[in-house]
Amino acid sequence: MRNTTTGWLLIAPTLFILFVTGLLPFLYVLVVGFFDWNTFAQNPEPQFSGVNNFRALVFDAAFLKSLWLTFKFTAFVLVSQLVIGFFLAKMLLRDMPLKGLFRTIHTLPLMIAPIAVGATWRLMTVPGLGPIPHWMQQWFDVKYILSRFPDQAFATVVAMDIWHWTPLVTLTLMAGLSNLPEEPLEQARIDGASEWRIFWDITLPFLKPVVLTTVFIRLMDALRTVDEVWMLTGGGPGAETRFIGLHIWRVVFPKTDYGYGSAMSLITLYLTIVMCWLLYVAMTGMKEKTR
Repeated sequence: MRNTTTGWLLIAPTLFILFVTGLLPFLYVLVVGFFDWNTFAQNPEPQFSGVNNFRALVFDAAFLKSLWLTFKFTAFVLVSQLVIGFFLAKMLLRDMPLKGLFRTIHTLPLMIAPIAVGATWRLMTVPGLGPIPHWMQQWFDVKYILSRFPDQAFATVVAMDIWHWTPLVTLTLMAGLSNLPEEPLEQARIDGASEWRIFWDITLPFLKPVVLTTVFIRLMDALRTVDEVWMLTGGGPGAETRFIGLHIWRVVFPKTDYGYGSAMSLITLYLTIVMCWLLYVAMTGMKEKTR
């Protein structure tokens, strides 16, 4: 009994911080989502509107477009980071000259704040100043202007996120690859299996828990991307890179539509929880199969 009381006393400060910074804001947003509250409206006082904010979201083209752009961005970066991260992890596990130096350089982007990453990429993409427009013009004869071409802006945002977060994926996959059992791999090579069959039938099944855990982490990060994109494109050109986090920010702060912005936040949180829950079910199911 004494040990239990001591344990609760030790974690009480952490629980208090989580309650103040996590649960209370969530409950506040949950309540505000059912109100029509715009401080610039004719009546700036909160007025209860029921589920009208959530009903309006279904027909809000700007919200649905930002949601679609967010999902498309998330799919692109997740697939790219997993593929690139796997090959880098395989390469870094081999013996090669200056492997330690390359590992250190490869991990450096993780130490940079996202807003600094966005500012750096912004400088690199300014026409007449940054190297990327110069290289695109010289090597591919492509006029590279983010503020004019939506496809270029979206591709640059994806490339920036891949550059920033692929080292994390590489590190997690390196941990998984280094813990693979040697016996099945050696037996498959003795039996004459090709590298593709070894990867598909042995390596990938053993790596699935690690891959799903990595996807779980990166999925939550990608869905809430704001600062990098804000610094690089500001959501433009137009609204072609205005992901859901940026869209919510524009509704809540410049427009001060707190009720509608809260409803957007709750819907986004719900969709994130559903996708993470599906990944969790997949991970727990795989763990039970391996027992």
